[in-house]
Amino acid sequence: MDPSPPLRRSPQMEENQRRKRGGGTLDGIQINNPFPGEPRGLKLVRGQVLFDAETVGSSESFAAGSGFRVEWKKTQERGRGGGGGSCLLSVFHHSQPHTAAWSTAQGTGSFISAALGDGEIVESRGSFALHDHIELLCRHQTIEQISSWNPPPHPTSIAIGTDASSSASSCGIQNNSMSSSMFSAQEELLRSRIDADGTLLSNEGPCVLVTGCFSSNDGETEERRIRRRRRRNWMGFFLHDGLLQPIVGVRYYLVFCERRDHHLGFHVWLDRPQALDHHRCRRSSISSSSSSPQFLSYKRPALSNSSSSSTRKTTSSNKSSNILALLREQRDDDDDVQLPQFNRIQITYSSHKGERFYGFGEQFSHFDMKGKRVPILVQEQGLGRGDQPITAAANLVAHRAGGAWHTTYAPSPHYMTSDLHSVFLENFEYSVFDLTENDRVQLQVHADSVQGRILQGHTPAELIKHYTAATGRMRELPSWITKGAIVGMQGGLQAVHQVWEKLQDLDVPLSAFWLQDWVGQRKTNIGWQLWWNWEVDSKAYPDWEKLVQDLRAHGIRTMTYCNPFLASTDEKPNRRQNMFDDAKNEGMVVGDNTGAPYMIPNTSFNAAMLDLTNPAARKWFKSILHDMVKTGVRGWMADFGESLPFDSCLYSGEDPATAHNKYPELWAELNREFLEEWEKEHKVHSIKQSSKMCTESGEDLSTDEENQDDDEEQLVFFMRAGYRGSPQWSTLFWAGDQMVSWQRHDGIKSAVTGLLTSGLSGYAFNHSDIGGYCTVDLPFLRYRRSEELLLRWMELNAFSTIFRTHEGNIPAANSQFYSNERTLAHFARCAKMYKAWEFYRRQLVKEAATTGMPVVRHMFLHYPHDKHVQSIVYQQFLVGSDILVVPVLDKGCTKVHAYFPAGDVWKHVWTGILYSGAARAGQKAWVQAPLGFPAVFVKAGSQVATKFMANLVHQGVVNKKLSSTAPSQQ
Repeated sequence: MDPSPPLRRSPQMEENQRRKRGGGTLDGIQINNPFPGEPRGLKLVRGQVLFDAETVGSSESFAAGSGFRVEWKKTQERGRGGGGGSCLLSVFHHSQPHTAAWSTAQGTGSFISAALGDGEIVESRGSFALHDHIELLCRHQTIEQISSWNPPPHPTSIAIGTDASSSASSCGIQNNSMSSSMFSAQEELLRSRIDADGTLLSNEGPCVLVTGCFSSNDGETEERRIRRRRRRNWMGFFLHDGLLQPIVGVRYYLVFCERRDHHLGFHVWLDRPQALDHHRCRRSSISSSSSSPQFLSYKRPALSNSSSSSTRKTTSSNKSSNILALLREQRDDDDDVQLPQFNRIQITYSSHKGERFYGFGEQFSHFDMKGKRVPILVQEQGLGRGDQPITAAANLVAHRAGGAWHTTYAPSPHYMTSDLHSVFLENFEYSVFDLTENDRVQLQVHADSVQGRILQGHTPAELIKHYTAATGRMRELPSWITKGAIVGMQGGLQAVHQVWEKLQDLDVPLSAFWLQDWVGQRKTNIGWQLWWNWEVDSKAYPDWEKLVQDLRAHGIRTMTYCNPFLASTDEKPNRRQNMFDDAKNEGMVVGDNTGAPYMIPNTSFNAAMLDLTNPAARKWFKSILHDMVKTGVRGWMADFGESLPFDSCLYSGEDPATAHNKYPELWAELNREFLEEWEKEHKVHSIKQSSKMCTESGEDLSTDEENQDDDEEQLVFFMRAGYRGSPQWSTLFWAGDQMVSWQRHDGIKSAVTGLLTSGLSGYAFNHSDIGGYCTVDLPFLRYRRSEELLLRWMELNAFSTIFRTHEGNIPAANSQFYSNERTLAHFARCAKMYKAWEFYRRQLVKEAATTGMPVVRHMFLHYPHDKHVQSIVYQQFLVGSDILVVPVLDKGCTKVHAYFPAGDVWKHVWTGILYSGAARAGQKAWVQAPLGFPAVFVKAGSQVATKFMANLVHQGVVNKKLSSTAPSQQ
């Protein structure tokens, strides 16, 4: 298929873009920089804080609802650089009255600042880089009022200070009341809402209100300022020809309100900016619109104009004007100056060197993010993500296509720390968590208001429970999908029957066949890809419904594939419906700035993206899912969701820069709405809740067989893209397209890291493709799935929520579970290991649906104070609390280095050897793990251990004596 037509661009535009990318051309082919730097962004902002102790007091305590209090304390007379002082603003919960749940950083100056920024988005193959240019930064903060405040029942204005008619505040901004229209918009966010678990949020006080203003006037003398000539944006003014230009200031409002038990909401918003009189410059009132423009320019760097190009460049002209120049032009004019609303807010608070930061959604490279700047932006993870040489090679082909350590399909603006602090943002806008300093954290949000919550809990499990109560928990999986293996394969009807017969001969427990090529395949420049037209292909599966029925007769479900893209099927000979044309003609796809469908390149064809803000599009796509499910399909992969362009046009009219992170939630919501509508229509019963929940000690571990008939018709879909609220909607996740390699940043190790990090942010049911997906098979660069990697990945996934295979993007280049007798036998053995703990998996699935706790867990969740546990990334993990897994993740290894925390005794499954840590220290030990005998341990004496071992014997994986088939530990 032809790529999208290249846009016309001048030689100067080409040269400017080449310099930005750091690339060049070779014989007319665009060569991109193989080692691009990190996107430009605002570094950690430092400023001063000024206050009058006589006005705000030197020590005050305010109730925030019934569970929290906010304390204000003056700590020294003068701050750094001759400022007005140093202070602490701290949050406490009544259950821990002497331990702050959140606090500003002592002696570090301002804790809120604001900026006006101008961003540039560069996108290629679904990877996005935001380069941020700050035009004006107000880093210095005054505190003028801290008071108890009850939100009024109706929109009104907030009077600042004891005398609202006074001429000016300490920073020179008029002490006017906040306008009713602006407060009304912000108050609406404080009003009652309903959390994902149905809890009505409180709108009753008392709340705590902190007000003041931002500026950059730090009290320096004019002589000292003049010495800083030619330094622009250092303090928000510009020295030019000896003239001191106006300073812009803006009033802020910070409100703390208890939203529900253990949740303290915080909300920051900004008033209208004002230009401050300074020497020859007069004060001008600055009017601004109520909207918060993002001021983005958008670029798609091009490879070349050849047919192999799959990227393009577009540049918008929506650039913010230089507001300092604007003020200079207007300083002698009596007219008001038009100034955009500030669109960057920074919040700074305390940390310390030893505090570790976990979570941030699904992160694939690191578990502890301390020392890093963590961007929260949904996108393709990239190919390699820093592992070489594949990352450099991918970057050469397409700008930033290799990704980086922070690129992920499913980020979330949420974390918890080793000190049991936890914060999450409720914004969808792009944000950055700057953790580069030892003593502080800085949240940077690209918006004119910020909403979030501070969570309080005594354990990691409590923090997860509180977090998922607000954002949503995953619904209980039906029992049919966790009974056995899900076989992912392609090739048509005959291929399915051949593999099925082999698995029957080995008595492999099966849940489903996942047939992603049900829509047929097309030949592209990277091999074979699916037709993105969501109907069964009659050539590949001539008797589709009979196949589905035959599998179902043996207790095996059929699963398929879809995504929110639509591609033209003009060249497909046996199509019945051209869904791309239907959606395009009805205006149901995302548009560009001309009103035409926004065509997104993918290898050698283009596709349009479903506009999920259009009710008609949602209804239409549900009908497509209905036609798929009525054939007997009971599950599907709902792929993609990361690629909404920042310069697109949506039916709703909302800003695509905000909708970008929201799109995967909308995609999950659409699938879930259809699922629930179909189940209601067909009167499918929900899974019966067992009368007792599984406890940490393993009580009441019934197989729940009496309840399994109730969920036979329940549907399941699984996704890779996500954001904060995705677990509320999606029924299952998978880790996306990991490479078929042993690598840390993109391979078997990153699959484990993603599994553990996502579990802290509500992704309770997650798994990876057995063997990985991304394959590269070029003469000069080969990443092909080896048999050893495949076998070790089988062992790994035998202890995840779902046990599912994938052939990869080049099946012929990869070892497959059906490749030979050895791979088939190993697959059967691992599937039986997976089957042996089904009883415990069902209990953990129920627990996850009730509390948000993931099935597969980082050991921090149960041993939060163990320093060694805190340093673990992917080396070992827990299944529930009673199974410990130390997988082999390196080529050629036959033993692992295991760590056993203090307080528990662990029994090696294959030998019965017991391991335990000392009273105050854990135990480290080398454990043999030859192929077929992964290092798995059960908590000695638990009911889980007894039943799991008995089931392994029943499945024929071990014998009763454990030793005759077990490896030697010599």
